Order: sequence, then structure tokens, then C-alpha cells
Amino acid sequence: MTTASEAPTDLRTDAERLLRELAGPVARLREDQWIAIEALVVHRRRALVVQRTGWGKSAVYFIAAKLLRQQGLGPTVIVSPLLALMRNQVASAERAGVKAATINSGNMTEWEDVHADVAAGRLDVLLVSPERLNNPDFRDQVLPSLAGDAGLVVVDEAHCVSDWGHDFRPDYRRIRTLISELREGIPVLATTATANDRVVSDVAAQLGVGGGDTLVLRGGLERESLHLSVVKIENSTERAAWLASHLAQLPGSGIIYTLTVSAARDLASLLSDQGLAVSAYTGQTDTTERETLEAELLNNDVKALVATSALGMGFDKPDLGFVVHMGAPSSPISYYQQVGRAGRATERAEVILLPGHEDRQIWSYFASVAFPREHVVRQVIDNLDPVKPQSTPALEPLVDLNRSRLEMVLKVLDVDGAVQRVRGGWISTGQPWTYDADRYERLEQARDAEQQAMLDYQRTDGCRMEFLRRQLDDPNLGDGKAECGRCDNCTGQSYSSQVDATAVESAKARLDRPGLDLPPRKQWPSGMKKLGVSLSGKIADGPEPGRILGRLTDLGWGGRLRAVLDGPDGPAPSALIDGCIAVLASWDWKSRPTAVLALESDTHPKLVQSVAGELARIGKLTDLGVLRRRPDHPRVTAANSAFRVAGLVDSWDVPDLSGTDGPLLLVDLTTDTGWTFTCAAAALRGAGADAVLPFALATPK
Repeated sequence: MTTASEAPTDLRTDAERLLRELAGPVARLREDQWIAIEALVVHRRRALVVQRTGWGKSAVYFIAAKLLRQQGLGPTVIVSPLLALMRNQVASAERAGVKAATINSGNMTEWEDVHADVAAGRLDVLLVSPERLNNPDFRDQVLPSLAGDAGLVVVDEAHCVSDWGHDFRPDYRRIRTLISELREGIPVLATTATANDRVVSDVAAQLGVGGGDTLVLRGGLERESLHLSVVKIENSTERAAWLASHLAQLPGSGIIYTLTVSAARDLASLLSDQGLAVSAYTGQTDTTERETLEAELLNNDVKALVATSALGMGFDKPDLGFVVHMGAPSSPISYYQQVGRAGRATERAEVILLPGHEDRQIWSYFASVAFPREHVVRQVIDNLDPVKPQSTPALEPLVDLNRSRLEMVLKVLDVDGAVQRVRGGWISTGQPWTYDADRYERLEQARDAEQQAMLDYQRTDGCRMEFLRRQLDDPNLGDGKAECGRCDNCTGQSYSSQVDATAVESAKARLDRPGLDLPPRKQWPSGMKKLGVSLSGKIADGPEPGRILGRLTDLGWGGRLRAVLDGPDGPAPSALIDGCIAVLASWDWKSRPTAVLALESDTHPKLVQSVAGELARIGKLTDLGVLRRRPDHPRVTAANSAFRVAGLVDSWDVPDLSGTDGPLLLVDLTTDTGWTFTCAAAALRGAGADAVLPFALATPK
């Protein structure tokens, strides 16, 4: 068994061997990787590692975890923010013989087994999402033993603790509590790929890894494979048409980033209609669907994923050929974090920014949902009881905050000790609480400065790579010029902003088309067998691609749909029927439906039946009536995909479909997760339906 007193050369030999098991037979430790490993394993220090994507930060903590286990220490706890990151890391760990498991919202059916493995000492590494740290059961039953027995604590993507913005995670601040409860001598490692001086200082302060004994390893950000360009096209439709015209010529496969979920979906639909192999990937994409989409990109089965920032940290594809941004992120840190995914194992990768005048409006919106003013926060505290728990939905009508902002504020107040999450909701603690106005003001000023920097990046006539490196306080930059020689400004070679008129007309026709696409689910949720349901893998009998009349958040149809769905039940107004007819008329289905069936509605049964009936009458379809739930199957309210599917399977009284040839149009009021349509389609296909075409009036997002 290795001990801390062994010669470092022997330990380095073990570390090099583990690296080869992780990364291949020719892999060799970088000097800074070894310095970090030695600091953690031999000297049991705290370390902050800021190194670019692809440098090998995960190798440091997996090797350190294995070496510490060999010394008899407990498991390593890795706090990791994204499911994609966790999946990649578990696979990497297994290659080096490291027994790893995760606890996150996507594997609820496995939690009990993982808890048992932790208690029995069968795990070398446990990866947890930051949100799990404040789950009452995990906090009270699992976390104390981890804090007492952990051999190493790793905070990955540690920049998430720093800012109010896209990547801010309130629960990251709870990590400081975990670290403070560690017994003396337990090493702590915080890592991130991109952070300027301000973020480095903030991370150190927030996570308690600062101080004179903390090892800080910070590397340069130069990436010789990246070729940076900016293409300025004012009109959003023309930008989409430009991308549709140029995407096929970009090298390999890559990522197209958008600033919003709706933009990702709309752009993916447009590009797909142009015959390009792309799919949308957002924070609203289900866990199992994400796994399938990530695999398709890794295997080059798609040209690109059109993604929000949900696809970023931890996604590992060394040969990613390009990153395109349709709209600029609000800070150089976010921008470099995303473009750094490209060209890690290729000689050349294209990085293209297509900024829009609407970017600043989107930045302003996200800034507006930052931490609220003091009187609003105190309103939350004042409406909580010290004994009787209050759920978030019950609290929402009492405060001037929407659900997502309210949940964020509650998490921050929980970390600060003013409120506590318990079974059944939240309670106040009665502890005094101070509003840190100075901190929030500094963050607001920093955010404004970084937004201005992104505008300056678009306008600069100097080296774009040097500009980004200076914004991120690259320690390897001197005071003189450090031109990359590869960007559009350095080479004088830039993409033309001219767009073919035919391509613009095609894009305009597609974007103006009424209705929204409803992509079918591709994978059943994992862990279904533990819930008594024998569904797994790819969905073979699901619905065809569907359509939705509009989003409840749309400026156009949103208001009209909300008025109908929030109002009393009754026949559909003629304007609504006209909109549905327009959507069906533009539907590019393989075969026209021959029959229509309405899904039973608890709130608006007359409305959904009238829509289905009118579509049957106007389209001369067979009206099959209503697909009703069986009396012994209550309405499904579960949000988790596995539990939702388990509640939906075998829950309908399927009508007699004999004599019904051709596709069946299935009508529902709203769709969100898509599982109702998927499970209903499977039941109808099993009863003999040739195909099922889902159509919903609205989607909430």
C-alpha cells in the first residue's frame, strides 16, 4: 500500500501508469498535472487549477482519487454541474479501474443503490450535482458520512459559483459548508477552464480554497487550432440563411450555439428542412434524449447540434470541427468557454460569431432575473413560517417573483442560513440575514463591463485571440503584441456577409410558417425496469414528427392561447380553428391522416373535442372520438421522465381501430415533456394504427 511518505518518484510512476489507463498508452503527465497531484496526494493541500479545455483537469482528480484510495483514504466526492460531464467522467474513471457513480436528477431509480455503495465503501468516486447537496434526505443521511470519510473533495467547473448569470448555480455556495466540515488534512481541488482574475478571486473566496497555503495553477489560453471570425449581418432571417448556405462547407461536425431555447428549436427546424443533419439540444431536452444526441455528435452522425449553453461544460469531443454562435454570449468568459470545445485534436477549427442587434435585449433580460432587490427578498422570508413548511408553488402567489427566480432566491437564503429546505417545502430559521448590496452592485458593474467587452470584440480590428486572452487575464500574455496570425483580422481573410436571395426567401418562408415542430422522443428513460416497466433503449413505436400551434410565451399566438386555456371550457373559437387549419396545411407529413382522435382533457374536454371534431369535418377525416384514461389510472403529475412514463403506460382505453387505414391525427391541448404523446402513440400503434401524428394547441416553452 502506498503511503504519503513514499518517494515522490514512485508515486509519479503510479500516476503515469494510471494516466495511460485513462488516456492511452502514449499519454504523459504534464508538469503542472504532476504538481497538482503531488500537492493533493502527498501534501494534502488545497488547490485551484485554472486550465483550458482539454488540458487534463479530470485526469488530475481521477489519478489523485485512486492514489488516495490506495493509501486507505475514503472516496473522492466530485461536485459536477452537468449530466453530460458526469457521464463522460464515469466512463473515463472506469478505464482506470476507478469505481464511480453519480447522484443526479436523471438517475433517480439508482439513488438507493448508490447510497448503499457509499455506506459499504464500494465506491472510489461519487459525483453529485450541486443541487443534490441540499436535498433533505441526501443532506441529512448521506452528506455527513461523506464529509467525515471523504479522501478528497473536487469542485469541478468552479466558475459556476461566481456570477449571477447563465452558469450561476446557487447550490454551489453550499460546497463551502461541506468543505468546512471536512476533517483536517483532507485535500480540496477546485477546477475551471476559463476565469479572469475577478472570477479566480471570487471562486477562492466563495469556496474557501483561498489563503496562503492554496496552490494556484493557471495556464495560458492560446489555442493554435482556432480560427476566429466575425460575420456581421443585421437581419436575423438573413443570418439563418447565411448559416444554412455555409454549414455544409464547415469542417467535420460541430456545435451551433443560440442564446435562447426557442432560437435553438427554430434554427434546427430551418436547417433540417434544408436537408442538413442537425438536432436541437437545450436545457429542456430530457436526459436520455441528451445522451442520444451527444452520441450522435460524438460519432459524427449529425453535422451539428443547435444548442443553448446546456451543451458546454464537460462535453468532450476532441475533433470538434467548428463552433458557430448565432448571437453573442454576454461575456468573453462564456464565449471562450464555449468556443474552447473546438479543435482540441485537430489542426484547424472554425469559430464564427454571427452577432445580432437583439443580443443586447437578451442580455438585458437575463440581467433582469439576477438576484432581486432587498425588499423582494425580505418578502420571501416574511412569508415563511418557522414550523409549517411552505412549498414553492404555494409561496409563489405571495411574492413578486416567478417560479425560477423564487427557487434561486430560496436556495441562496438557505445557504445563508435564513431559510431551510425540509420535507414538504421551506421554513424560516429566524436567523438574522444581511443583504450583501455591495457584492451585488459589484457583480452588476462587472457584468456591464463584460457585455461591453463582447461588443468591443465584434468591432476590434486587432487580433481576436489576443483580445480574448487579455479579457481573461491570460498569465502567458506579455505587455507587447501577441497576434495569433489565424483570425480574420490577422489574415485579412474573412467570410463574405452576402447572402443568396433565394436562400433568404427559403429561410423566410420556413421561419414564417405557422406552427412549431414537435420532434419525437428517441429513447425511453433509463431505469424503467426498477419501476416495473419493461421499456428501454430506442423508441420503436412512437409518434411521427408532430406540430404545435404556438408557444404560450409567443408574442403572437401566446396571448390568444393563454386566453383560451385560462378561460372556461367550451367550443374552440373560429380563429383558433383557422390557425390549426393553417398549421395542418403547411405540415410536411409523409402521408395525410385519415382519422383524428382527441386526448382526454381534465380541464377543457369540450375545447379539445371541438378542435378534433372541426379538423375531422373540414379535412374529411374519420372522427374516432376521445382517447380516455382508464378509471384506475389517475392523472400523472410526476415531472421526472421515468416516473411519468411509468404512470402513462397502459393508462388508456384504446378504441377499436379495425378498418382505420392510414395515419391517425392525435390532438391534445398542450404538450411539454412529450411523454403523453409518446406513450399514447405506442398504445395506438400496438392497437393497429399505421402511424400517429401528434398535434397540440400549445407548449409552455
